[in-house]
Amino acid sequence: MSTALSLLELDLLRTFIAIADNGSFTRAAERVGRTQSTVSLQIKRLEDALGRKVFDRGARDLKLTPDGEILSEYAREMLRLADEACARILETDVEGTVRLGTTEDFGTAYLPQVLRRFARSHPGVALEVSCNFSFFLLDGFAKGEYDIVLVKREPQGPAGGVPVWRDRLVWVKGPELELTPDQPIPLVLAPAPDVYRKRALNALDALKMKWRVVFASPSMEGLHAAVRAGLGLTVLSRDMVPPDLVVMGPDFGLPELPEAEIAMYRAPGKLSQAAELLAEHIVHSLEISPRGGEGRT
Repeated sequence: MSTALSLLELDLLRTFIAIADNGSFTRAAERVGRTQSTVSLQIKRLEDALGRKVFDRGARDLKLTPDGEILSEYAREMLRLADEACARILETDVEGTVRLGTTEDFGTAYLPQVLRRFARSHPGVALEVSCNFSFFLLDGFAKGEYDIVLVKREPQGPAGGVPVWRDRLVWVKGPELELTPDQPIPLVLAPAPDVYRKRALNALDALKMKWRVVFASPSMEGLHAAVRAGLGLTVLSRDMVPPDLVVMGPDFGLPELPEAEIAMYRAPGKLSQAAELLAEHIVHSLEISPRGGEGRT
């Protein structure tokens, strides 16, 4: 047992969690900045030390084994505590203001707890957080209005920003909406050029399915309200579906939606120490946060 525990190094656990969340050794290697062969060797060390397999390597996908699920729960907590302890001991005297831009849904679903832990560890840092659509965030970022932005985009690996979350998209409706086969599909979407809107329309067009946008809103709350009222369908991240809305499975005849991703962009040039710390805190927190639903690059 002592040999196994001595090999539960934080570095191995971080790689293990990266693979679990990305479902791929290749994507995890990109995420942790190592080669795929190095990542494979790390997992072999981990499995040899435990005497258990932590991943079920199927023909088409990669899943945690029951032992891997147990390890995942403890590994996330160990990494979270280690990161928080280092921050509180080594970096409590950092001061400054950090301007963070994020999409509304991601900002309200995941960031509050992440930012709360950062604020507790770095009381001298003031956070200015703005929520908007990715298009407007990138425009403001280009104008120097933000130090860090978290935006939705097409999956493209590490180039031009760091992928921090994989968005598995699903069709969602209100509990009372009934679709009529001979009528165009009613859609509730954000305005162009929203990534989810593009995914929905492209997927329907590929199958030559008729559609019409019945409600458009730049507000996530506005979209949720319209879907709850039964006006139409929308597209959401699987991890961010409100409990009172219905995820529509393959039996509804709707096309499968390709993944999107959340990426972090840092302002060019040298960021302040406070901004660098926040960026690293967000990346590490999202690596070790449990993924709800089916979700997560």
